[in-house]
Amino acid sequence: MSKPLIIFDCDGVLVDSEPLAAIAYERVYNKHGLALTRDIVTQCIGMKQADIIVRIEELTGHAFPAHAEGDIWLETRALLEEELKPTRDILPFLRNLEAARCVASSSSMERIALSLEVTGIADFFADNVFSTSMVQNGKPAPDIFLFAAEKLGSEPASSVVIEDSPFGVQGAVAAGMTAIGFTGGSHTFEGHAEKLLAAGAHAVCTSWNAVEAELTQRGFIRETVADM
Repeated sequence: MSKPLIIFDCDGVLVDSEPLAAIAYERVYNKHGLALTRDIVTQCIGMKQADIIVRIEELTGHAFPAHAEGDIWLETRALLEEELKPTRDILPFLRNLEAARCVASSSSMERIALSLEVTGIADFFADNVFSTSMVQNGKPAPDIFLFAAEKLGSEPASSVVIEDSPFGVQGAVAAGMTAIGFTGGSHTFEGHAEKLLAAGAHAVCTSWNAVEAELTQRGFIRETVADM
């Protein structure tokens, strides 16, 4: 068996960005005369921007103008720079984690880099950061997870993915990896855990203490992460 690999989603797992992203979409769509509410954006969590735009059109009938797609990132970036925080207790968790790890996100590399830098997380991953822009298909396809594991020399069976979205969980399961659902972000909602389990999550955790226990029990980390 290859070495264990822990794959972290970024938004909603490492950083508490999903509420900010929802605000950005709502503001930009409304700016262009397209009514959009935050609950619609919530249904797209885990997707890359191009797929979110398509999904919003499916849900609302609003076709976002292609020439204005850059506005979404400009609004999102401003909010991330001003307000983004790491998820609760992730910094001490990473500080004490002795295991191969990487980030596999649906966001662009620019957004991932900004999010990790603003929250003080970047140094924990160095160059082991991957975006669905690097593969053909975004989540819920398994492409990004298989790509990350290959780059780091780990087999799918030795890899565990920590995800907050059903799409991400579905991708992890399709990749043949263990999927741990995470509901510790501020965007969590009633029924969130049930949705992750229905998508195929092998377990759902509400905190990084719970994630530590789950990873230890499943053999992905050998020692407990102390001083949480």
